[in-house]
Amino acid sequence: MTVSKKSLRDDLRTKYLDRIVALFNVNGEEVLRTGANEIAFPCVDSEGNDEFIVVTVKVPTGSRDGEPYDGYAMAEEYRMKQEARAEKAKASAEAKAKKIERDRLAREAKAKARAEREKTE
Repeated sequence: MTVSKKSLRDDLRTKYLDRIVALFNVNGEEVLRTGANEIAFPCVDSEGNDEFIVVTVKVPTGSRDGEPYDGYAMAEEYRMKQEARAEKAKASAEAKAKKIERDRLAREAKAKARAEREKTE
């Protein structure tokens, strides 16, 4: 008897979710099962506020056009997006620094011109 792909994925998800629950339990966390593929546990942030962390476990099937999910490709895509974001932030910071310097020089020139004007008056 063959087992359906959905059943195999459900078993795999349950197996790893149970392993994650066991890991958190060993570390003293109160783990709450909030869904078939989701757990939550209470925690406290650095300011003492009560919060919850939610962990979702899924076994992706791939795209609708039949292409299987490729975790390596997704990780590479994410890495590239992060690098692009960092480059953009660096360029923005450089542009901001240039603008600050340009504005500082303009203010100094205005102050110098004002001082010269006041001397002649």
